[in-house]
Formats: sequence, C-alpha cells, structure tokens
Amino acid sequence: MAGEQELRVELTDTQRLDWLRLIRSDNVGPRTFRTLLKHSGSARAALTALPELARRGGATRGPRICSREDAEKELAEARELGVTLIGLGEPAYPARLREIDDAPPLLAVRGELAALDRPMLAIVGARNASAAGQKFAERLARDLGQAGFVIVSGLARGIDASAHRASLPSGTVAVLAGGHARVYPPEHLDLLDALLHEGAAVSEMPVAWEPRSRDFPRRNRIISGLALGVIVVEAAMRSGSLITARLAAEQGREVFAAPGSPLDPRAEGSNGLLKQGATLVTEASDVIAVVEPILGHPLPCADAAEPVPAPLVPAPDDGERSRILALLGPAGVALDDLIRLSGASAASVRTTLLELDVAGRLDRRQGLVALV
Repeated sequence: MAGEQELRVELTDTQRLDWLRLIRSDNVGPRTFRTLLKHSGSARAALTALPELARRGGATRGPRICSREDAEKELAEARELGVTLIGLGEPAYPARLREIDDAPPLLAVRGELAALDRPMLAIVGARNASAAGQKFAERLARDLGQAGFVIVSGLARGIDASAHRASLPSGTVAVLAGGHARVYPPEHLDLLDALLHEGAAVSEMPVAWEPRSRDFPRRNRIISGLALGVIVVEAAMRSGSLITARLAAEQGREVFAAPGSPLDPRAEGSNGLLKQGATLVTEASDVIAVVEPILGHPLPCADAAEPVPAPLVPAPDDGERSRILALLGPAGVALDDLIRLSGASAASVRTTLLELDVAGRLDRRQGLVALV
C-alpha cells in the first residue's frame, strides 16, 4: 500500500488500533500525527520512533505512549455506545473536514453516517441568547434544512440548541467538546438522542473524556471545518462563536452574521463581524445564494498516490540541529524562514521540529513555530 497517511482506504482493525494509540500518546496532536505518518510510513512505525524522536528533541524521558490495552478498552467502550471511529481519508470521513490542516485523525461518530455526506452549514451563537435571537436561529435552521442542508452546531445552550431543535427533521450534527459518554451540557442528553435519528454526533476526544474549557475552542475548528460556512447569531465581543468565525475564515469557509441591536451586548460581536466583511443574513436565501456556487466545485482528493516517504533516517547532524535551534525562541517564526536562515535542508528542519514537538517543546500557531 502507498502508506496509511491521507489514503482513501478502509483501515484494518490493526491499523485503526495503531492510529488510536498514536493520537492518544503524549505530545501527538492532529498535525504531529500526520507529520509522523509522512515520515514513518505507518502508525506502527511512528509509535516505535517516538522515544528516539523525543530524546533528540531534548526530552529527559520518553513521552507516554498509549498502551494497546488502553486503546482496546476505548474501542470496546465506543462499540458499547454505538460509536464508530472513522480514520482520516476513509470513505465515510467528512470530505470538507479532511481539507483542514488539523483535521482529527480519528473521528468518533454516533448516529446516521449518511448525514456527514450531505452539504453542511454551521449556526452558532450566544449561550444566553435573547428570545428574538433563538427564534431567528430556529427559522434559519428550519429553512436551510428544508433547502437540503445539514445544520452543524456545538450542542451548547442558547443559539446552538435552537438550531439543533429546528433542524431535527432534516438532519443536524452536534460536535462534542468531550467524549460521547460525557455529553455537555448534561441537560441536552435528550436533544442529542433525538438528533441521532436523522443526524449525528461527532467528537475527536476519548469516549469518557470530561470536557474542559480549553476543549471548546478545539471543538470549534471541527464545527467550521465540517461546514461550507458559519452563521453567527448573537455573539458578544469575547465569545466562542467569534473563535469559530475566525477559524472558518482561516479555513477558507464563508462567514455570515445576523445583525442585532447596537444596544444589546449579545450582538456586539456579530455586528463587528459585519463591519469586517461578513455576509449579512436576514433569511436563508442570503446564505444559499453564497454557498450554491461552491457546491458546484468538486473537492480536492486526498493524496492517495503519494509514495511512502523515507523513514526518519538519517537524522539532522549536530551542526544543522544547532543552527535550527539557535533561530527558535518564544517568538514565532515561519518554516520558510527557518530553512533559509539555517542553511539546512527542508527535511532537516522538519525533522528537527518534529523532534521538538514530540518532546513537548514546540508551539505551532497560525503557521508559525516557537519554543515553549
């Protein structure tokens, strides 16, 4: 086979277990996971390489590697809940989510997998939404659902819940910040059960994961990544909905906003999006007119024909590694600048960054890398 990364194939049970072990190991996030596969050719080889990579990156001890027993336990828990783990590049993996740089390597899905194949639009907004805001979200979700779109949101109180409820008959997808066994907020368990009939719930977290505050922004990139565009209804100046809108713009998605009263602080953020160029929305046709042309363009295919890259040998020599490390600090630097200023090969720079990443010493943010 041409390597596991980004292949449009069905993972074997053994490969799925290896993928789960790798993504659940310390210092391995979605981007690092993909880099490890590209360098090592398989998750099994990457698991073997982790301790040496961490040592080269300056770690005093190797990272915790998820055991086979722990991975098998999670798979068993998922099966009990009716959760399917879909690998990045498998046919059932949502096509638009696959496009983003930090797509989850494994997506845990419960409900109707067919809902993930249909065009999706995200509706997000304030948790303490006004009655008018919730009514508008309901109308918009219902009309867009009747037009053939699946509505994506985060199962939160307020606007999210209104959008989910209104689109139950046509299909809606809830993106969870925690695992499938730890739904938040707990009062929306009934709503979640109801949406599984025509829609689905998805998560990248372990089945029993209790969501923490930092997990919600991470969830938001999946909401925007699944969708053709994100519609913001009532968002304060500092809100998760604005994070979702920013991520949508970074991912090349359309950003829409509903206008609100200048006197209502719940509309301050959404009105600000309109000032920044977001498309104004007062009815479903405003959204449909923008996204319909996008639906006519096919999505790029995964790089299934790429050969397996060479393993991580030879490692950068001490001189190359020292020059690269000397250029890194707490301020972010672009990969191209590291290559140019260090005089090292692109492969050496990427391998050194991977070593630092696995050692827990690298911060990747908005295309820049920095030491932590």
